Amino acid sequence: MHQPIRPDWICAGCAAAWPCPTRQRQLIAHYHQAPVSLMIYLSGYFIEACQDLRHAAAGTLHERFLGWPAHIPTDH
Repeated sequence: MHQPIRPDWICAGCAAAWPCPTRQRQLIAHYHQAPVSLMIYLSGYFIEACQDLRHAAAGTLHERFLGWPAHIPTDH
C-alpha cells in the first residue's frame, strides 16, 4: 500500500513523501541481507523522481531516495 503516486511522489498509503517511513522499514526488512540490491532498487526510483520533480534540488532528492539507507545500522 505504501507505493509512490507519481508525479508528486507521495505515498498512496499515508500521503507522506515517498519513500515514507513505513516503506523504508518495509524495504529494510525485505533487503536486510542485500544492501546493494536495495540501493539499485532505490536508484531506479531516484532517476524517475528526478524526471518528475525537476523543480526539486538534486541533493534533496538524493537524500530522500539514496541517503537514508546509509543511516541503517549494520549487523557486522
